[in-house]
Amino acid sequence: MEDRKIRIALDRHWAASDADDFEAEHDIYREDAVLDYPQSGERIRGRRNIQSSRAAQPNRKRFTVRRITGAGDLWVTEYVLSYDGRPSYTVSIMEFLDGKVSRETQYFGDPFKPGPSRAKWVERIP
Repeated sequence: MEDRKIRIALDRHWAASDADDFEAEHDIYREDAVLDYPQSGERIRGRRNIQSSRAAQPNRKRFTVRRITGAGDLWVTEYVLSYDGRPSYTVSIMEFLDGKVSRETQYFGDPFKPGPSRAKWVERIP
């Protein structure tokens, strides 16, 4: 699949994620897709299981994409995932096979206070 088509699919995916449109959100995945959460040690196999696990989350989720980059079969999205207003800085690494996501790995980082030892070199980012 050419890069432009994958980018369009990713834009649709993240917009559907933000809108709680679970069917459209998961259209990007192959039926046998695998989703890994390394920080919790979880692996979810299968598009329907991935979709069901996300639909079962009780929190109100919001997605703000900061950057999407990639080419060919490997794409990375940096975004802020807010659960009930609490942000988590997130990276999604998606591997494509035949135009659909075959594997995704997601990493989550909670915000932390700036370190005073580096204050004179730092500028604040939004």
